[in-house]
Amino acid sequence: GLPRFTGGAVGFIGYEFIHDVEPVVPRPPRDDLQTPMMYFLIADQLLIFDRVSQIITVLVNAIVLDKAGAASAYEDAIGEIERIVSLLEQPCEFQPVSLPSEVPSIRFDSNVPKEKFLANVRKSKEYITAGDIIQVVGSQRFSTPVKAAPIDIYRAARSINPSPYMFLLELDGFSLVGASPEIHVRCENRKVEIRPIAGTRRRGRTLEEDAALETELLADPKERAEHVMLVDLARNDIGRVCDFGTVQVNDLMVIERYSHVMHIVSEVEGRLSADKTPYDLMRATFPAGTLSGAPKVRAMQIISELEQTARGPYGGCVGYFSFNGNLDCCITIRTALIKDGKAYVQAGGGWVNDSDPEAEFQETVNKSKAMLQAVALAESFAAQK
Repeated sequence: GLPRFTGGAVGFIGYEFIHDVEPVVPRPPRDDLQTPMMYFLIADQLLIFDRVSQIITVLVNAIVLDKAGAASAYEDAIGEIERIVSLLEQPCEFQPVSLPSEVPSIRFDSNVPKEKFLANVRKSKEYITAGDIIQVVGSQRFSTPVKAAPIDIYRAARSINPSPYMFLLELDGFSLVGASPEIHVRCENRKVEIRPIAGTRRRGRTLEEDAALETELLADPKERAEHVMLVDLARNDIGRVCDFGTVQVNDLMVIERYSHVMHIVSEVEGRLSADKTPYDLMRATFPAGTLSGAPKVRAMQIISELEQTARGPYGGCVGYFSFNGNLDCCITIRTALIKDGKAYVQAGGGWVNDSDPEAEFQETVNKSKAMLQAVALAESFAAQK
């Protein structure tokens, strides 16, 4: 049968799309990254590589403009498939690289001095005490010089931190490499799915420590309260565009493990109303509550005030709008933006009334570590070539 995605628009929507969705959120005074608000490619020819069966499927859409042209469109598509298969059969050079016994260390800078980050957490807690918000998701952006090719950073990320959404987008003057654990929203045959992730601990050094950290995470009242709040926010978001009575919560508060951290995850689903489109669904859910806070609009206003610079791709989403009406995208986290000889990795956390500023700082470091290590590993690949 056909795969979930058979062609359509593939790309990203940056966090600053919020200003179209919610115009009352002020634009920050700076845009240090200078990336587009969104960027999509129309993909009508696909190579689908099944790594388990080691089979490549070549899929070409036949673009039919009218009935009279159907036969010629079909023949053109067959011709394209044959051309692509011929290219795949050509020999090519491949230089394998060896993985070092230890991931190299890497130096990186932040766009926020540590004292300013800690002050941002304290200021957010003042807003919470005043009743403005319940939670806000603040962040910082790390950067490091990079010479490695984006494809090598992707290969390294796949090795270090395999995740549900692995992606490489090589675009006009910049690239995105991601290993995102979190779906933003999916719509398949009008079934809507969203999986909020909130609540984080580092991975343990032993199985026993890992299990103890899981128990601690699930018992932490701060983490549980934050997670339940974001599940409610997800229900509210998709409830705006789903049939009444179809929104429900599955898999409430389960643990998912990744290379450097573990998270609490839940699943919320519903059925997209007949008069709504996948684009309506995107607007209703953007940005994810796990990257903004609650109430969402006020939290975004506070983010603009505290961070003072556009987030760019971070906090938005990467994915596709399919020709067949399906939508699938992940939140742009655990992602490196490669631009002008630098790699940028941004990470944040949900700040609530009893947040400890130092712990929140360390959480952003932990969340960034896997992708920064992927950059360092890719640099070692480049040195071998």
